[in-house]
Amino acid sequence: MPPALCLLMLLAALCRPAEAMSRQEKQKLRNQVVEMFDHAYQNYMDHAYPADELMPLTCRGRVRGLEPSRGDVDDALGKFSLTLIDTLDTLVLLNKTTEFEAAVRRVLSDVRLDNDIVVSVFETNIRVLGGLLGGHSMAVMLKDGGRHMQWYQDELLHMAKDLGLRLLPAFNTSSGLPYPRINLKHGVRGPETRTGTETDTCTACAGTMILEFAALSRFTGDPVFEDHARRALDFLWEKRQRNSNLVGTTINIHSGEWVRRDSGVGAGIDSYYEYLLKAYILLGDDLFLQRFNIHYASIMKYISQPPLLLDVHIHKPLLPARTWMDSLLAFFPGLQVLKGDIRPAIETHEMLYQVTKKHNFLPEAFTTDFRVHWAQHPLRPEFAESTYFLYKATGDPYYLEAGRTILDNLNRFARVPCGFAAMKDVRTGSHEDRMDSFFLAEMFKYLFLLFAEAEDIPFDVEDYVFTTEAHLLPLSLSMAPNSSSIPSNRTSDEEMDDSNFDWTCPNTRLLFPDPAFPRSLREPIRSAVDKSCPRPAPYREPGMGRPPLRAQDFMANNPEHLELLRRMGVSLIHLKDGRVQLVQHATQAVSAVAAEDGVRFMQEMMELSSQQQKEQLPPRAIQIVSHPFFGRVVLTAGPAQFGTDLSKSATGVRGFVTVAEPYSGCTEITNGEYVRGHIALLQRGQCMFAEKARNIQKAGAIGGIVIDDNEGSSSDTAPLFQMAGDGRSTDDVTLPLLFLFHKEGNILLEALKEYREVEVLLSDKARDRGVAAQEEEEDCQTEATTPTSFEPVSQTQTSTDESAPAIVAPSQEEAGTAEKLRTEEDGAAGPQAETAQAEEERDSEKTDEPRGDTDSSSQSVDELLADWREDLEAFKQMEKDEL
Repeated sequence: MPPALCLLMLLAALCRPAEAMSRQEKQKLRNQVVEMFDHAYQNYMDHAYPADELMPLTCRGRVRGLEPSRGDVDDALGKFSLTLIDTLDTLVLLNKTTEFEAAVRRVLSDVRLDNDIVVSVFETNIRVLGGLLGGHSMAVMLKDGGRHMQWYQDELLHMAKDLGLRLLPAFNTSSGLPYPRINLKHGVRGPETRTGTETDTCTACAGTMILEFAALSRFTGDPVFEDHARRALDFLWEKRQRNSNLVGTTINIHSGEWVRRDSGVGAGIDSYYEYLLKAYILLGDDLFLQRFNIHYASIMKYISQPPLLLDVHIHKPLLPARTWMDSLLAFFPGLQVLKGDIRPAIETHEMLYQVTKKHNFLPEAFTTDFRVHWAQHPLRPEFAESTYFLYKATGDPYYLEAGRTILDNLNRFARVPCGFAAMKDVRTGSHEDRMDSFFLAEMFKYLFLLFAEAEDIPFDVEDYVFTTEAHLLPLSLSMAPNSSSIPSNRTSDEEMDDSNFDWTCPNTRLLFPDPAFPRSLREPIRSAVDKSCPRPAPYREPGMGRPPLRAQDFMANNPEHLELLRRMGVSLIHLKDGRVQLVQHATQAVSAVAAEDGVRFMQEMMELSSQQQKEQLPPRAIQIVSHPFFGRVVLTAGPAQFGTDLSKSATGVRGFVTVAEPYSGCTEITNGEYVRGHIALLQRGQCMFAEKARNIQKAGAIGGIVIDDNEGSSSDTAPLFQMAGDGRSTDDVTLPLLFLFHKEGNILLEALKEYREVEVLLSDKARDRGVAAQEEEEDCQTEATTPTSFEPVSQTQTSTDESAPAIVAPSQEEAGTAEKLRTEEDGAAGPQAETAQAEEERDSEKTDEPRGDTDSSSQSVDELLADWREDLEAFKQMEKDEL
């Protein structure tokens, strides 16, 4: 069946219960969508253009280099009027033909694509190249109609080809996977590019090129763009884990090795799956559908736990990789609609809808019990997208009400005089001075289509496929000649069977003969969310009373501070693992004002956390190089934000280890004669990491290793720590300091106890392991050498004083950071908190010596290695399959 016909059948197959919303009400909501779009677009044009984006709180444009850097987020900005290009086809869809024509003229006269600036290949492709192609499609459609754009001579297409040629050098890798960034003027090679040194990219970044690049090839007749996008997809397919048929989140663009082996359908992978299915729809190549169906079967087997979608490890797909979900997975129910698997789409969408109703918006991440994990919301459109597709597939007016909720919340909480502002914290209602271009490109498209009747839309939307940025590419491109010169890697016959095509083109009348059936799927999910996450009390505007205690001043060992917390209804609960949890109960406060102070105190804790975000660092390696290990044991270690940067050291730091006295390292080292010239072992706790480093440095140590005192902690199950400074300059710390969890640290301590002299190498990655170990290299690449998976996030967990609470999420798995690397200071309160919860990282009352021979639970090094090898057997076969 032709893919275009399949898509049309899917979107036309409606199962309509009784009409619950009148045409007049839908028209009112549709007009409201248009008014909201006008508010956002006109404020961008009035206050920001030609800048890339609008800053709606300060009513000015965001120009890269003139505003403080926001890190990777700014890689979408290329000084090419991003929001205007991203909005072109939205103008046509909303019947703003005159504005579209004016916008196209502005793009042609004002926008330059040869700026000396480094941009994200992925973002530039989906937003700018996709925007130009969507604008070109609309211009051609209007010109063919004979009334508008009669002057148009494919100028947008010429700009798109120019941009495509500027992106092509990114694909100049041995694997065919693109570099993540490129200089629009200079490419990726050479000193003037300021890029080209990256080694890793996300799966979605490399696998979300085929729609735009293939469309560009078929519009222009030049196959080079489609060839490169296909080669990248072929490589990702070949590198999938062959047992689980899943892909990881981050891959090395040169070697093809998975850097992050966690797999889900959210950030880092999402649009890879989306583009496999949509490439089949747009291009008519069965290969893409075959691959998608194989992946989809594995997603439903391992990742889908209706209504949840939880990340797993690609080599151990039955092992969850985290206990929270990110908001980008909200697109997946819409993709399931295109796939034809409606039931799980309804279930997951309902879960997302209930979370939205609890928090007004989908938080950037939320836990399996539907509480806020990361509180930001940058006005993402994925939930609106899935709402639209489910309404098209079912005709259920329930989804019109869901759309009304989205509209109401945007107007109530995000609307500001100069546009719509992203939510900095959905719990407090605070704003961020940010209105991303995708808000105009996607949100208003899907909301308008949700409430529109056929006669309201200026063209047949079912003749187009939506890109991941909601740009419109005509399905007629499937009829264009495919002159690709690269033969694709076909899916093997063993991988294919007829069941792979089940549900691909469904008739929802057969799926849901009973109009009440979707409702029966939603009710249990609604009840589960209500029970797990009661609706929070309404937010009270700031300025209702200043708390007597500021979060940044709080110390958990200060009796006066503890008394102030008690009066505010905030209590400290000591947990079994040594942490302390902060919980705020308004009913336990001495007065209503004190209760409000308690809420404000907890909010300040969260605010302080976001202010202390720092650039994440990759994990480091501690390699035991002395007899009898000879480099065969490598322990995954967390880095520090201060001291020697091991990534810039060609040789690392090598030396024998010794236990510092006192073991905490919080006072002057008393065994300086043994520490001098050695790498000191320290116990976590009682003071700041930077203070430990200064004390052992003063004693003459050449490095330090901090060992977690939380028994049972391991890099296998917990995200790595990134040790932060102490709030003041740490330039005086010149030695390297690394962090080991208890399991890995115990290996080192047991080795020291058994062999007396243990030499280690501290480095950014394991070095060659020596001739003596080469024969056993595969057997000795234990789980400790396997990189710990990192997940994309937006907040950093910090703790500053062992005697003060480090505010974290309720579970250890929740407390992820940017790229799942947790930041820890060993001392004063540093905070990432839920509104009602915060945890202290560690109790100050800790033993001051390492465990002795009396610890019956300790294992010999040989026993630990034997356990590792047993686990490794499963990995080895999977690795052979993958390689």
